[in-house]
Amino acid sequence: MSRQGPYPGFIPPYILHRLIDHGSEWQRSRALNTLTHVRQLLPNPGLASVMGAAAEKTAPGTLQRRIYDAQHLTVLPGTLTRAEGQRASGDAAVDEAYDALGATHDFFWQVYGRDSIDNRGLALTGTVHYGEGYDNAFWNGAQMVFGDGDGEVFQRFTRSLDVVAHELAHGITESEAGLVYRNQSGALNESVSDVFGILTKQYVLKQTAEQADWLIGADLLTDKVKGKGLRSMSHPGTAYDDPVLGKDPQPAHMRDFVVTQDDNGGVHLNSGIPNRAFYLAAIALGGSAWVQAGQIWYDTLCDKRLDNDADFRAFATLTVEHAGERFGVAQGKAVQKSWAGVGVDLA
Repeated sequence: MSRQGPYPGFIPPYILHRLIDHGSEWQRSRALNTLTHVRQLLPNPGLASVMGAAAEKTAPGTLQRRIYDAQHLTVLPGTLTRAEGQRASGDAAVDEAYDALGATHDFFWQVYGRDSIDNRGLALTGTVHYGEGYDNAFWNGAQMVFGDGDGEVFQRFTRSLDVVAHELAHGITESEAGLVYRNQSGALNESVSDVFGILTKQYVLKQTAEQADWLIGADLLTDKVKGKGLRSMSHPGTAYDDPVLGKDPQPAHMRDFVVTQDDNGGVHLNSGIPNRAFYLAAIALGGSAWVQAGQIWYDTLCDKRLDNDADFRAFATLTVEHAGERFGVAQGKAVQKSWAGVGVDLA
C-alpha cells in the first residue's frame, strides 16, 4: 500500500493513547507495544506483489483460505494451521478467522459479483495469535493479521466479523479508489470499511436495516468496559463511555467536524459523519441494507470519476447519481436527504 494507504490497524491511535494514559499496568504495556509496533510497520507491499496468490484459483468466485499461527511472535505468516477445505482446528482464533474470511469473500462475491479483494481471485491469508496481548488487527496489503487482545479491554480480534470485513475492505478501497488516507478522503476510506464491515455482518445474520444494531466491534470489548462497541454508525459518539477508554469522540454532523492534525486529520473521528449518512440512507431505502444502499456505495467506490482526494461532498454527489441511475429518482432523493441530515447539503 502506498504511503497514503490506511493506518495499519483497526484500533485507532487515540484509543491506544487513552489506554497508555489511563489503563492498568498490563493495559498500558500492551497498548504501548501495539502502538510502537504499528508505527514501525513498513509500508505494505500492495496488492501487486501478491497477485501470485491468485494462481491457485480454478474459476471465478473460488474461495481459497490459509490460516497461520504466529505463536505469539511477530513473524509472518507463521505456522500453517488450517487450509481451504480442512476440518476445524479446535483453536477458536484459527477457526473464527477461517470463517470470517470466508464470510467476507462470499458476501462480496454473492452480492456484488466481486472476486475477492482485488476482483481477480486473490487467495485470503490470515495469521492469528500475533504478538503477546496484541491490541489490534490489520490488513497489510497481502494478508490479515489478528492479535489476541489484552484480555481486559479487548478480546481476541477474530471474534468480530465486522472488524475482519472492515480491514479486508481497506484492500478493496485501495484497489478501486485509492482514497488518500488523510482528512475527508481518509475519513471516507475509514467509513467505507465500516459500511462493508457492517453489511457483511448483517448479511450473515440476515438482518434488515431496521433489525441491525449498527455497531462496529461489538464483539471486541470485555464485560469490564462500559460500552456497546467501538463505533456506532446509527448514533456516532454513543458507542462507549468508560473510565479507561473515555467517551466515544465521533461526530455525527458536519457542525461538529473535528479539525486536528492527529490521526491523519481525524480519519477515525470524522468517519462518523459519512457513517451516519449511510445509516440514514439504509433506513430510508428500507429492507436489507446491502441491496440498495450498499450497492450504491459500492458503485460509487468503483466509479473512476471518484478522485483519490475526494471530500464528503464529492462522494455524496456520486452516491446520489448512482442511486438515481440504478434504482430511480425517489431513491436518489432519499440518499440526498440522508447526506443533508449530516450537514452535507448538495442542493
